[in-house]
Amino acid sequence: MMKGKAAAGLGLMAALTWGAALDRRAVLNECLLDAEVPVDVLGSEDWEYDLSSHNERVKYNPVAIAVPTTADHIQAAVSCGAKAGIKVTPKAGGHSYASLGLGGEDGHLVIQLDRMDNVKLDTETNIATVDAGTRLGHLATELVGVSGHVLHGGFGFSSHTHGLALDWVNGMTVVLANSTIVHANETENSDLFWAMLGAGSNFGVVTSYEFKTFEAPANVTWFVASLPWNKSTAVAGLEALEAFTRNTMAAELNMRVVGTARTTQIEGSYHGDEAGLRAAIEPFLQKVGGRITHPYKQQTESFYAKSLQLTGLNGTAAQNFVDYWFDVARGVDRIWYFQLDMHGGQHSGVSHLSTETTSYAHRDKLFLMQLYDREVFGPYPDDGFSFLDGWVSKTTAPLAPSDWGMYINYADTSLNRTTAQHVYWGKNLARLQTLKAKFDPEELFYYPLSINPVSE
Repeated sequence: MMKGKAAAGLGLMAALTWGAALDRRAVLNECLLDAEVPVDVLGSEDWEYDLSSHNERVKYNPVAIAVPTTADHIQAAVSCGAKAGIKVTPKAGGHSYASLGLGGEDGHLVIQLDRMDNVKLDTETNIATVDAGTRLGHLATELVGVSGHVLHGGFGFSSHTHGLALDWVNGMTVVLANSTIVHANETENSDLFWAMLGAGSNFGVVTSYEFKTFEAPANVTWFVASLPWNKSTAVAGLEALEAFTRNTMAAELNMRVVGTARTTQIEGSYHGDEAGLRAAIEPFLQKVGGRITHPYKQQTESFYAKSLQLTGLNGTAAQNFVDYWFDVARGVDRIWYFQLDMHGGQHSGVSHLSTETTSYAHRDKLFLMQLYDREVFGPYPDDGFSFLDGWVSKTTAPLAPSDWGMYINYADTSLNRTTAQHVYWGKNLARLQTLKAKFDPEELFYYPLSINPVSE
């Protein structure tokens, strides 16, 4: 008899929960309609397109997808989400590895920003005003949305020369959780500005940015260089790479090491001509047995990815990394790779600012590594996750916590919220948690890896 009552009670609770969800959806839809916020029709071609995920492994279903074309639309959508008790998530390019642009879970109101893509340049101040949905392809040559890229760092193939994308933000207009619109820069709402530059998805929805700009280089030389590393030479190669990156790598040189099951090579760009490139990199290549193979002019899938940001990669950590690379990874028959970007160093634009300048926490790290494993034919296997998890665990085992972290733009779906906050935001986490309590105490802008509010 007791079991029957318990089952009936659970059934009633489930029915009430489902009913409450339907009520929230109805409140949201009515609010969006009354506010004249454009939305995708469920099941339409636009809905399916905006629902698409870069990573086929992690797909989520939102309650609604708003497609604003003005800041007022964004403001109204945020207000409607709060009124209905539904979490609100902005989505720009949709390039998140963990589908955080769809909320990282079912049931969010997604604000799809890509209909807002105006760019205006003030030729007197060289400040570009850029709508939040603008793709970097509209500004330069990349394919990810500007918002997610910028708000969490914005490391790219010019960062060693010019720093992070967020270092070029002069100001921004933000819709807060209370649906007010504010402007933020170094002197106006400066605490919000600091938080947005490195952890922005936790604090509001940006409607537009003001970017400082720089003159495009007269010449860019792209290149690939082979590295004939094997298990016996790779540790020495990594240590030589660390010394080169830390001390002598020219500011004009931007590069990464890419390792796969069959090859190891350097990919990069040099802000200058081929003669300058060769002068900058050949002394290093001679030490490690590498050579430039050719200078040159410059989809969705099911995958799992992890990241590491490291103050260095030498000694036991380098040996562990190399042992796993040659003894374990080369036995995995999926298409995997790692990318080891030259992030910091004496001449790096990233390292010239202190870690307190913005909420991006890892300016002290020499290397930025992405580890990526994909399945081309069918879903990613359940037993695949341990492959990259093991590689990261072996590499970091001898390191102090302060010597490594992770990069939120390579979002890791395996992390719990507590771990994610610490590895993504490090020493800046406590201040960010206090600011979260100030600007979004009810966590309207929640996602599974987001910062939790902590009152002072």
